[in-house]
Amino acid sequence: MIAALTHAARLARAAFVFAREGVFGVVDPALIPPAGQVPIRLARLIERPGAKSGPRLSRALTRLGPAYLKLGQFLATRPDVVGVAMARDLEELQDRLPPFSQDEANAVIAASLERPVEQAFVSLSPPVAAASIAQVHRGVVEVDGVHKQVAVKVLRPNVAARFKRDLSDFFFVADKAEQYSSEARRLRLVEVINTMSRSVAMEMDLRLEAAAASEMAENTKDDPDFRVPTVDWDRTTHNVLTMEWIDGIPLNDHKRLAEANVDTVALGSKVIQSFLRHALRDGFFHADMHPGNLFVDPQGKLVAVDFGIMGRLLPKERRFLAEILLGFITRNYRRVAEVHFEAGYVPPHHSVENFAQAIRAIGEPIHNRTAEEISMAKLLTLLLEVTGLFDMRTRPELILLQKTMVVVEGVARSFDPKLDIWKVADPVVREWIQRNLGPIGKVEGALTGAGELGHTLSSLPTIVSRAVTVLNQLEVMTKDGLVLAPETIAAIGHSERRRTRGRTVALWIIAVTFIGVLMVMSRL
Repeated sequence: MIAALTHAARLARAAFVFAREGVFGVVDPALIPPAGQVPIRLARLIERPGAKSGPRLSRALTRLGPAYLKLGQFLATRPDVVGVAMARDLEELQDRLPPFSQDEANAVIAASLERPVEQAFVSLSPPVAAASIAQVHRGVVEVDGVHKQVAVKVLRPNVAARFKRDLSDFFFVADKAEQYSSEARRLRLVEVINTMSRSVAMEMDLRLEAAAASEMAENTKDDPDFRVPTVDWDRTTHNVLTMEWIDGIPLNDHKRLAEANVDTVALGSKVIQSFLRHALRDGFFHADMHPGNLFVDPQGKLVAVDFGIMGRLLPKERRFLAEILLGFITRNYRRVAEVHFEAGYVPPHHSVENFAQAIRAIGEPIHNRTAEEISMAKLLTLLLEVTGLFDMRTRPELILLQKTMVVVEGVARSFDPKLDIWKVADPVVREWIQRNLGPIGKVEGALTGAGELGHTLSSLPTIVSRAVTVLNQLEVMTKDGLVLAPETIAAIGHSERRRTRGRTVALWIIAVTFIGVLMVMSRL
């Protein structure tokens, strides 16, 4: 009860900020049930002057603080939840906040490294960038008598407590939505917030970001056109991450790229092929490949930074991705449909033929247009509509993959507007398929399967013993029945009545608080 009131108060404040920034003005009234249209109209009364211009939602999320800012960035990767148009708007959300003081940064570094800053670094600059979770300083370290430039990422003080508080509000809203909305259950909103929560938890332990960078560096050590900055593990802890400083040209600085005579057409192809190679070959990819996180070093290699958001694909998903891409490239829509069914993504009661027909509706417009006219955002929209029509449940790992593909293509197209993503992707996809689905891949798959079968056979006696125990317990329950003590039954009933009554009261309080705040503020 008290927790519900606390959530209600904080959510009422968030609703007020949304109303002031005009967020409710972009909501389609036709999508709102009749009971919710009155609060929406009330919210429109307190829009601040000038709220109708610019990115309304981005402004509101920035005002609400780090957790809401991160929520907006995360939802930009989930167009299946917020819609493609809203996701595209959220892509412009800049994760930039005022930096915290140098003294606070020094205190965090000294406490984390257990030594004064002067002993850990030869020099440390003021912050050069600040975001919702951490900020970055440029530093110099001495290694074997040689001075080296490093990037020092420092976690914001007390950021974990604030995220924990706001995430509890998000869980509250998602849980209530799933209780009363079948569409919310299909989209698995609680799982969406769970995924975000896990992602944020990993971002707030900078050792995990360092580990992600180290893993990607190991995966790509033999790649001729891609590399990852080296981690300084001696100066990396939970709250501090120290890495090699990259002096390359950021991909969003087109002027410097032109002055350096970088082949931008080849660079666009390099971005796409590197991403696909990581996703298919390694099953581990950088999921935040916007131009500010990508550099070209003096040797012409592509360098990625900021490994807070990473994506993983198991062999099943990698095979799914490869066959889907190859199916679109070769226009084999029947195979694309079959892959969805084989992976268990589409329920078996649907027709493969009907699903293939729907996939054809997505693929044919692509092949009937020139390369520069193909919109991956439009393709994503159609794909999400089709999967919803055929009861395909949300697959977070695939949504993140699809979203990253759209971002990567946007980066590549900024260098070559006529880029044909299918032509560029074709050699990488075919190489993976030949390697993993061809004769060598089948032999390796058979050996792996034989190993798994041997492990299962070795565990068979334990499995049989557990099965006999369960059967004996079921036999006792069938013969004697499941008996509950009278006090247990009474306690269950009492608990259920309290839960129902508390939930009802909490919902009424939330509604009254929301409307009351809006009406009071409308008089200001």
